[in-house]
Amino acid sequence: MKNFIEEVTWRGMLHDVMPGTEEHLLEQMRVAYVGIDPTADSLHIGHLVGVMMLKHFQLSGHKPLALVGGATGMIGDPSGKSNERNLLDEATLRHNQESIKAQLSRFLDFTSDAPNAAELVNNYDWMKEFSFLDFIRDVGKHITVNYMMAKDSVKKRLSSESAEGMSFTEFTYQLVQGYDFLHLYKAKNCTLQMGGSDQWGNITTGTELVRRKESGKAYALTCPLITKADGTKFGKSEGGNIWLDAERTSPYKFYQYWLNTSDTDAEKYIKIFTFLSKAEIEALIEQHRGEPHLRALQKRLAEEITIMVHSKTDLENAIKASNILFGNSTSEDLKDLDAKTFLDVFEGVPQAEIAQAEIESGVGIIEALSGKSGFLASNSEARRALKENSIAVNKEKVTEDYQITSKDLINGQFVLLQRGKKNYFVIRAV
Repeated sequence: MKNFIEEVTWRGMLHDVMPGTEEHLLEQMRVAYVGIDPTADSLHIGHLVGVMMLKHFQLSGHKPLALVGGATGMIGDPSGKSNERNLLDEATLRHNQESIKAQLSRFLDFTSDAPNAAELVNNYDWMKEFSFLDFIRDVGKHITVNYMMAKDSVKKRLSSESAEGMSFTEFTYQLVQGYDFLHLYKAKNCTLQMGGSDQWGNITTGTELVRRKESGKAYALTCPLITKADGTKFGKSEGGNIWLDAERTSPYKFYQYWLNTSDTDAEKYIKIFTFLSKAEIEALIEQHRGEPHLRALQKRLAEEITIMVHSKTDLENAIKASNILFGNSTSEDLKDLDAKTFLDVFEGVPQAEIAQAEIESGVGIIEALSGKSGFLASNSEARRALKENSIAVNKEKVTEDYQITSKDLINGQFVLLQRGKKNYFVIRAV
């Protein structure tokens, strides 16, 4: 058995831990859980810290439980939020649960016969038959309102300037989450709950319930909320969340997100989001500090995490796609791109539409550069650029007599025009 607390401490993944937790975990195999919000059918990278905690827990010889909060997802957690969540129906929750389990399977071993194989549980399964009267009798009477009001998440919402205040539904959230811990303590012998530092209040309500109802000992552990050095929110890009689902965030965009992290963030993230050893990470950081312009740290971070979340093939394709903009790529590399990655790579590049039929019969390059697209201001400017040998179609230089035809279409729909090294334009066949 490995020392789990030691592992997460050097990785910068420990924020608060209840006294006695380390000793408790070193005695024998233990069971711990992390709660995951199922309001989407994909995890995003904000969930990854909790997932990595569960993986390190399993690697240390313990049994991880991933709890999908079907019931709590219907309520909304007040911690750090200013609004309640929307209620989801059961069919949507089940779909989201299956999708999340498939993603978690890339990290956690759910299928082996090992005693510490991971399990996925959904609190909707034990909450759906629980009547309100039973709940307030069996759970509510054990926790005082004074205790609940003292929690930071509650105090913040009550003291905020929001006109809505805090609903009773949200106020009871910590009791519902506390009951999850009590249920798993009894049903699965689960003695530890882990989560983000904003969850400390909710987690300790659970340990308190276990103590009061079962005279048992349960433990709490939180990891820091991940921040970026420049103060912007971790896990967000201009297009919103960075998702683990390739349909929502392409492997190319996923790879680029990690590749573009700052030096300070990369030093922190490589410890949290990879399974590289301490010695490997220290050597990488030292190498990076000596030659920061090579961005070795960012490259290794982006490689490790893209393979872990997607695959080695996806990583290779993401690197190829990156080279299209920044390296010496060919028209063949361009034609290997799927439509989504092509649009991701050339996001923000101006576009014009030309009818498919026109392209099939052939469009002269001068017409394509000026009249049909407006990429260049006039036919004479187009001729001048062609004489200077600065125009490329799909990364290959062309001359004044070139005709764009259907053989030039990437994925049957795009043609990439280029002037010089960095001036791009996309023609879309419609």
